[in-house]
Amino acid sequence: MRRSKAPSWSLRQRNESKNDLTSPAPIKPPVTIEDFSRLDIRVGRIEKVSDVPDSRKLVKLDVSFGDHRRTILAGLKDERDNPAEIEGLQAIFLVNLESRKMAGATSEGMLLDIGYADGLRPVLAITRSLCPGRHTAGLTRVRSRC
Repeated sequence: MRRSKAPSWSLRQRNESKNDLTSPAPIKPPVTIEDFSRLDIRVGRIEKVSDVPDSRKLVKLDVSFGDHRRTILAGLKDERDNPAEIEGLQAIFLVNLESRKMAGATSEGMLLDIGYADGLRPVLAITRSLCPGRHTAGLTRVRSRC
């Protein structure tokens, strides 16, 4: 299976893109449906937001997925005046991403949020309460509740 490599951006290009609100972020190379189907994307409830002391950007999210919990690091310090305002909210997470150590802490997934690359204030994607841990495929046809 062939893997696509995302374009390498320089810091200057990222800053220019962030400051130019009229231009959207560039589209990345296509992925196959097989690549996409390998992603485990789930709804999780953000139980606690805490600071990562060794980082200017990262906060630690304690997230419940119903049947398990994970610690996920997210770069929200630059995006929100008060990152703790998202405690209790649900969001979409990638849960089968390899664990990664950053700024002395380990992240066990990724928050999927929109906006930062386009210079917009991010908006969490879940607008109604769903069972934590649900796969996001077919969100429009959710019949059962927790």
